[in-house]
Amino acid sequence: MRFLRNYLRFLAAVQLLPALESGEETLVGGQAVLEGVMMRSPHAWSIACRKPSGEVVTMTEPLERPSEKHKWMAWPTVRGVITLGYAMNLGYRALRFSANVAIEDMMQNEAEGTGERVEMSAPAPLAAENSAISKIHNREKAATLSNWLAVGNILISLVFFIFMYKYLPLLAATELKKIDPALGGRIIFNLVDGGIRLVLFLLFIWGVSLWKDIRRVYEYHGAEHKTVFAFENGDSLNTVNVQKYSTFHPRCGTSFLMTVMLISIGFYMLIPFTTFWARFASRIALLPVIAGVSYEIIRFAAKHRGSLFALITAPGLWLQRITTQQPTDDQAECAIAALDHAMALEKERGGELVIA
Repeated sequence: MRFLRNYLRFLAAVQLLPALESGEETLVGGQAVLEGVMMRSPHAWSIACRKPSGEVVTMTEPLERPSEKHKWMAWPTVRGVITLGYAMNLGYRALRFSANVAIEDMMQNEAEGTGERVEMSAPAPLAAENSAISKIHNREKAATLSNWLAVGNILISLVFFIFMYKYLPLLAATELKKIDPALGGRIIFNLVDGGIRLVLFLLFIWGVSLWKDIRRVYEYHGAEHKTVFAFENGDSLNTVNVQKYSTFHPRCGTSFLMTVMLISIGFYMLIPFTTFWARFASRIALLPVIAGVSYEIIRFAAKHRGSLFALITAPGLWLQRITTQQPTDDQAECAIAALDHAMALEKERGGELVIA
């Protein structure tokens, strides 16, 4: 049952991945994971997860910025698609690491009953060796399980996204058009389609927030935002300084997703197709374009908070009242630890941050 619970919360976190991450490659950002936080700078990333025992497990690795290797990847709109794909890949790796930590801890607890008797009768050096071997075995087994989870979740997530946010709203709007032909006009049809898509999205975000495990992910999401705010304002990273900031951040993935939802309505109105499957195919094909444009709007709004574009991102900030929650000091400590490790490696690699 515990394994099933870990699997289900991992699956739910994967569906929330775009809403939990920051997609800006030039600034410090991060993502909430299972019982932890991932933070990244332009050239490094780190993740810190807290085990039930209270121990904080960290991992830090260097990063390569796509736009530094290929200049065309820094072109407007294109950079949004590239950065989003890069962030999704990194975010999924972070989620897998946090899942591994949870699975390894679960296996260690299950093995204690059988291993405890051997270790009590064994000499101290042998007991330590047995414990080390057991941990290595658990990590290998956890990694195997996580690989299996990864394949399954990629397929499930893809099917879920297409069905929930492309197929189902379009099907509902098409059926409503049959009931009332007045809804068949290009503008009104896409308004109905977009409205249904928004309702489904909001219901999902709110529904999973009722689950205690996901609510904790939302709390870690708040810790990530607070820590980024403290860093951007030049404060020392400690729980007192971090906790005074808001959990709402303009570069949040929640704002990005909401912007995508709103912008897509206007894009779909420009498509002249009238058949169900042609409309369905166009919605999938236009995803990279809509994502790229939405990225530019979010990027501009974050730097010009008094502009008209900032109004478009406002609903995303409102939605963060659900996707971010007030974190505890322990959760803030995880976010601080992750950012400290990422910044340490960033400095080792000679990277410079541009804070806007």
